[in-house]
Amino acid sequence: MSLVNVMYQTSLRQFLGIFDLSVERSVKSQITAKRVANIIEHLTYEVYKYTVRGLYENHKFLFTLLDLNSVQPKPKKWILDMTWLNLVQLSNLYPFNQLLGQVTRNEKAWKAWFDKEAPEEAPLPDGYDSLVDTFRKLLLIRSWCPDHTIAQVRRRNLMCGISHKLAFLVQVSLVLPQNIWQDYKICTFFLQNTPCRAISMGQGQEIHARRLLNQCMQDGGWLLLQNCHLGLDFLDELLDTIITTESMNEGFRTWITTEVHSKFPINLLQSSIKFTNEPPQGKKNHSDKLLLLLITEQLEVSNMPQWKPLLYAVAFLHTTVQERRKFGPLGWNIPYEFNQADFAASVQFIQNHLDEVDIKRGVNWSCVRYMLGEVQYGGRVTDDLDKILLNTFARAWFGESMFTDKFCFYKGYVIPKGRTVEDYLQHIEQLPIVDTPEVFGLHPNADITYQTNMANETLSTIVSIQPKDSGSGGGETREAMVQRLADEMLEKLPPDYIPHELQKMGAIQPINIFLRQEIDRMQHVISRVRTTLTDLKLAIDDLRDALDNMYDARIPKLWFKISWESATLGFWFTELLERNQQFSSWLLDGRPNQFWMTGFFNPQGFLTAMRQETTRLNLAKGWALDSVILHNDVTRMMKEDISSPPPADIGGVYIYGLFLDGAGWDRRNAKLTESAPKVLFTSLPVVHVYAISTTAPLDPKKQPGSLYSCPVYKKPRRTDLTYIFSLYLKTVQNPDHWTLRGVALLCDSK
Repeated sequence: MSLVNVMYQTSLRQFLGIFDLSVERSVKSQITAKRVANIIEHLTYEVYKYTVRGLYENHKFLFTLLDLNSVQPKPKKWILDMTWLNLVQLSNLYPFNQLLGQVTRNEKAWKAWFDKEAPEEAPLPDGYDSLVDTFRKLLLIRSWCPDHTIAQVRRRNLMCGISHKLAFLVQVSLVLPQNIWQDYKICTFFLQNTPCRAISMGQGQEIHARRLLNQCMQDGGWLLLQNCHLGLDFLDELLDTIITTESMNEGFRTWITTEVHSKFPINLLQSSIKFTNEPPQGKKNHSDKLLLLLITEQLEVSNMPQWKPLLYAVAFLHTTVQERRKFGPLGWNIPYEFNQADFAASVQFIQNHLDEVDIKRGVNWSCVRYMLGEVQYGGRVTDDLDKILLNTFARAWFGESMFTDKFCFYKGYVIPKGRTVEDYLQHIEQLPIVDTPEVFGLHPNADITYQTNMANETLSTIVSIQPKDSGSGGGETREAMVQRLADEMLEKLPPDYIPHELQKMGAIQPINIFLRQEIDRMQHVISRVRTTLTDLKLAIDDLRDALDNMYDARIPKLWFKISWESATLGFWFTELLERNQQFSSWLLDGRPNQFWMTGFFNPQGFLTAMRQETTRLNLAKGWALDSVILHNDVTRMMKEDISSPPPADIGGVYIYGLFLDGAGWDRRNAKLTESAPKVLFTSLPVVHVYAISTTAPLDPKKQPGSLYSCPVYKKPRRTDLTYIFSLYLKTVQNPDHWTLRGVALLCDSK
């Protein structure tokens, strides 16, 4: 039997959920397998051979290169590092063997193709249209434009033959087959709309559940067990009872609702049919569902002329806060679970407020904005910057201006003047099926991030279910590949730090204390990496996690726990070398003129040490640490232009390596500007960060007009744990504009 045949059958078994019962799997992983099973069931052998296997092989090896220093340098800066590594690996496949040279020689043609709105529909440069088939074009699209991968798959129906589409890539309404309950005795995640005997599981409820189960099996009733993650012990008994009972009424069915839980009984899960219902995407689908709930009585519940416009505006706000979640950190730092209850509570508040409003004074907008931004929706928000964003929406959309003809949420998105549900539905039918991110206040580039993440998630699912027991096509085995990678890393790994070198720096200066702490943590990382690699070579079968992750070009968990996030193992190891280089040069050559913020474990500690240092230098002026705050100036210099430290009379530090996410930068005028098309991240010039005393008057030259307080995060994932501080950036537009854009600074864009 050929290797492809084995992979096909193995993948088919795994997709269809025939797993080893001894291995614990979560509900969520089972649902993923069932969703992806819709693909496999319609895959012919030949389609599988050229799609799933090909995507797996290409996706797995695209990111195994250690760093950019080990490959041919990229010809132009506009080509992303990840893109170039993709192309380097793709050049090992026919007919892309000359691809790197062609891109270098014909760079303008490739950039023109890359800049097109739909490159998957445009002719390929250098005559590749006549050289590649549909699947190999998909590999090229995947390497150049990952955000267009799904568009190419949908366009060609590549992965599921001619008559079937990717089930989890196309939005469909959940319609349960009429006979679904005729084939299964146990059904999980059913929408609770059917009258039946129900019980919420929890401590002490097993006795009542057992009594209802026996009753339903006798008379053919339906049993609904809710919140079964709170009564896992009873579930084993449930399955055993149903399986061993010799006779029961044919009409008996058991419905289960549960949250994802790692200890959910695997045998019960596999014996059940699973249902999930995801929220619709797009303003049109969202608003349609909301307004179907607003029956005529709700529209006419108030005679106030402000009622219907406010009702529609709240619905629009609800769909906006829901839709922004799909854009990741650009939308919300934390993906909150806004739901129908938030919308219903907001509508009820608006109704109550209008009932009590003084006609002469009109609507109390401060109250409305506070209730929506701080209470109804803001009650779920825990991140301060997310709270600012929510209040910005309330301030921008809710006011007397919303009743004017000129008001619009965004171009083409207005408040309808209808009187009935039909009028509103007719208006919604005219909305676009696909909304531009600008409707939600974001830049159009935000959709690139969303589509890229969607493609990566799809391909990662394919990679994760592939067998890992042998090499592909009789080539290098997994063990041999990891052994080679371990040898390369050990050869490049820097030596341990020498303790007496640290003592030469002196131990009383705050900035040196900070350096010592950073070096201690870096030494811990280097030691752990060296130990792991050495042990991996000696006992490769005993370190399964490190083995599997290195094989898939991911960071081993033992390293990740004590270090930092990174997109791939290659980028992580490159960052290790760069961080070590900064610490080593600082230790041996003295304090640098500028600092790479990304290379610090604790950048907040670095800034605190700088504040302490400045305070000590100004003790004669009466400065105290409690009254010293950070200030900044964005220079016009890049890191290669810096040849000396900041002026001694100002002090502070030069920092570099920050990327603007959600906006561009006008270097000449040193101010924020809109992102260029298809440019997701923009490098910020060197920033001078210094400390000032709040008790001393600020130099008038340091008081520019409009400033946007831009949060700085360590990584693209924006949480309180990755937040460092905020920089003040000049802007011509109102700072609220950049708040809606979700603009932030990142120490690392990968």
